[in-house]
Amino acid sequence: MSTVLVTGASRGIGAEFVRQYAADGWRVHALARDPGCSKVLADACRTHGERICTHAVDVTNHAAIDALAGDLAGTPIDLLLNVAGVLVANPFGQSDYERWMNSVRVNLFGPMKVSEAFVEHVAASDQRKIVTLTSVLGSIGGNAAGGMYDYRSTKAAVNAIMKSMSLDLARRRIIAVPIHPGWVRTDMGGARAEVDVATSVTGMRAVIAGLTPAQSGRFLTYQGAELPW
Repeated sequence: MSTVLVTGASRGIGAEFVRQYAADGWRVHALARDPGCSKVLADACRTHGERICTHAVDVTNHAAIDALAGDLAGTPIDLLLNVAGVLVANPFGQSDYERWMNSVRVNLFGPMKVSEAFVEHVAASDQRKIVTLTSVLGSIGGNAAGGMYDYRSTKAAVNAIMKSMSLDLARRRIIAVPIHPGWVRTDMGGARAEVDVATSVTGMRAVIAGLTPAQSGRFLTYQGAELPW
């Protein structure tokens, strides 16, 4: 049985990853700040309870991440999915630096810490994949609109660490990629977004399933296209 670890699993894209992977027979470790408060996660557990294990872990709490990694020592993780994220988008001249720093802790330090804590688990698996959800708004080459300094900067930064990770972990045959899920109809994406959650996650799962070492470090969309850095 393949195993996936998903952060940000209580809602939106993270919860849909949990549901879809569990429905396909995967063992799922679902991380969320308060899993018990998530109806969608509770529904998935009722349907696929034997395959889903929930963990109350905030990605900004490094001690909790290390503790869980210790608890799961010896457990191979085929796919590590960094989904947890926050959106702050203040215009120029109105920066809220405290909220911006929280975005850095969640969107940048979170994926880095989780990846470092669980790299041995991934290295011990068959598939050896680390995937971080990012955004086209983190593309510097694709930025034609400006604004959104805080969100863009954290996503550009996480793209950079995923690129470096792909190089540093290549010798261990670990594939590391950032993936843009599309503009998805979630609490973060809003009701006017272009893609529903199930379509985005289904697309990303297909891309992830087909990843090869040659694609490690590329910036991909949920449809498999490559984006400019």
